[in-house]
Amino acid sequence: MSKADNLPTKAGGIDSLKSTLKHILKSQQPQTNLKNLLIANKDKGFDCPGCAWGDNQHGFLHFCENGAKAIAWESTSKTIGEAFFAKHSVSALLKQSDYWLEYQGRLAQPLKYNSKSDHYEPVSWPEAFALIAKHLNDLSSPDEAEFYTSGRASNEASFLYQLFGRLFGTNNFPDCSNMCHEASGFALTKTIGIGKGTVVLDDFDEADAIFVFGQNPGTNHPRMMNALRSAAKKGCKIVSFNNLKEVALERFASPQDPLELLTPSATKISHAYFTPKLGGDMAAIRGMVKTILDANKIALAAGKPQIIKQEFIDLHCDNFAEYAAVVAQTSWSKIESQSGLTQAEIEQAAHVYMNSDNVICTWAMGLTQHKHSVATIEELVNLQLLRGNIGKKGAGLCPVRGHSNVQGNRTMGINEKPTPQFLQSMASVTKQTMPQNTGHNVYHALKALCNKQSKVLICLGGNLAQAAADTEYTHQAIKNSELNVQISTKLNRSHLLIGKDALILPCLGRTEKDHQVSGEQVITVEDTFSMVHASRGQVEPISNHLLSETAIVANIAQATLKNSVYNWQSFIDDYANIRLLIESSIPGFKDFEEKIRKPGGFYLGNSAAQLQWQTSNKKAQFSANNLPDKLIAEQLASTKSESRKELFTLQSLRSHDQYNTTIYGMNDRYRGVSNERKVLFINEKDAKKQKLKEDDLVSITSIWFDNETRTVSDFKVRYYDIPKGNLAAYYPETNPLVPIDSIGDNSYTPTSKAIAVTLEKQTNQRII
Repeated sequence: MSKADNLPTKAGGIDSLKSTLKHILKSQQPQTNLKNLLIANKDKGFDCPGCAWGDNQHGFLHFCENGAKAIAWESTSKTIGEAFFAKHSVSALLKQSDYWLEYQGRLAQPLKYNSKSDHYEPVSWPEAFALIAKHLNDLSSPDEAEFYTSGRASNEASFLYQLFGRLFGTNNFPDCSNMCHEASGFALTKTIGIGKGTVVLDDFDEADAIFVFGQNPGTNHPRMMNALRSAAKKGCKIVSFNNLKEVALERFASPQDPLELLTPSATKISHAYFTPKLGGDMAAIRGMVKTILDANKIALAAGKPQIIKQEFIDLHCDNFAEYAAVVAQTSWSKIESQSGLTQAEIEQAAHVYMNSDNVICTWAMGLTQHKHSVATIEELVNLQLLRGNIGKKGAGLCPVRGHSNVQGNRTMGINEKPTPQFLQSMASVTKQTMPQNTGHNVYHALKALCNKQSKVLICLGGNLAQAAADTEYTHQAIKNSELNVQISTKLNRSHLLIGKDALILPCLGRTEKDHQVSGEQVITVEDTFSMVHASRGQVEPISNHLLSETAIVANIAQATLKNSVYNWQSFIDDYANIRLLIESSIPGFKDFEEKIRKPGGFYLGNSAAQLQWQTSNKKAQFSANNLPDKLIAEQLASTKSESRKELFTLQSLRSHDQYNTTIYGMNDRYRGVSNERKVLFINEKDAKKQKLKEDDLVSITSIWFDNETRTVSDFKVRYYDIPKGNLAAYYPETNPLVPIDSIGDNSYTPTSKAIAVTLEKQTNQRII
């Protein structure tokens, strides 16, 4: 019997509650964290440091299992400081696992690397800020600095960060969104004039159908499962397109429903579930559109009402005729071969769409981490424009963002390609000249660091070393920096990649009170629905040596910018001063301070949801893209030698005990994995063709046009319900396989869901 036969039959339920309690106890301060859970994502509470899913103000508890893990992981009683780093050299720490590094506890004091001893040693805050200022001011050009941002940073910290960077003279703002939803922002801005989703949370209650693409919300956005469950129970038809069969999209038991918590009962989520080939979603959507347009022709010929919303198209859209011609020229054979789905399956999905008045399309990184991701999302926009499913209740486009404030960071100006309007606004408010050149995203920042064109790397949160592609290349790039500054709550591998100088600057977590001279401070965040709300830490800081992210950024600016037009200390003393500056600089934030006092915060609005298209011709754009000529494995297969082995397409993904690069544990409950991270999910028929049994060990080698060897080893075979020719494994363990130059067209996002690989059975098999 395959281990896949023993997978759970539902997600959530009592096992979710047990896991939550286990991690709360593991934090070594369970009473504190139980209190934290009661106020997470609530008015006068703090915003969960996990995902960006939104919250309504109904109900008693507003957290999920993985949110509880994130809170417990941050709010631990364990700390590391001078004694820990005196015991462990950087060279020794580099040999430890990512899990071990973060599990040691909260960083408790600022530290500076001593190259003579190979140890981090305590440093005062003023000395740390002076060292950063010296490195920055010694640069030949401001563009030799890279200002990286994680999605966890608050609006206030992010705004100050970009303000400081631009006053310093650069637009180099690589950030975590460059590695995940950049394709969404690019495609949506081009087609509907705004790079954000058009729906709000209440729209899920009004939808007749919800199409979920390339997404596993049961693990990555568990609070989303409550919205899907509620919609399903009301009769909404949920259609899932996901490369792997994921139990949460089949049956979900809400831990907040006593019946589903304590019995085997659960709610059926997906009305239909399709597993396209990796990279095949665009072809599947194209097939749906082809079905709809063919049905529309038949309706017209029969004198029946049109199926498409022609009035909406004529009034609001451009380029429809060109797009329709491209669809007509796309053959069903191409659609079927590229999607991996049959015409009948695609037509089944299309008929659900046609028979639903209000449709939401939602997606995540299963769509965004491919070479043709921008074109795929443009195709999704095409589908929604056909029947006017933008700008009305229960309908729209919903990219589901990852980290808690990744969308807010972009709103605040964390963008290497700021709009002219944004730069004009900043120049007007600051009375200073803003840099006009395009800055560096993550891809260009790593290239510049690797080539030693950039010399200073400052990271406002995150773990760039393990988040980015091509691990060996990324690690070398970071090590090439002359100064590596990490503003963090916990130790991770990015702290250990050191060239000349390095600093670890420990900051407050979301759960902790932020004491400043004007009193306890409030920060703000923006969720995936463009709701901005306040977050207030509720527990005392774990160490007296911690500073807030906002205070750290302001102090760096104060030390670096001589004769600055701003009193940066005033921003530290009272964050309301930052919000006044945001209000005067960024549209949508009028009466900012007053609005965040409202429970649930305020809605920034969305121009496309109001049928106002901020495109060049003030129309929503149909995109007449052809399907890719070949997907990546097919491209490389056509260039391979006769001796090369069969090529597969691998995607990297998260386990259930993981959030981004943070590993909470070694289990993946919903996929039946225990105490393992190096697991390769493979179709059983593919495995047997390769003469592989479950638990066999394999090495995985990626194939790329540069002919460099990128290999990872000791991955255990696990049969799984996944299309033939496709594989899946966890990241960051498989990040070494993603070539640095394998990036999305126009997005520069790593193609982590489209890695061409070969497999080789290892002779050094484990004893089971």
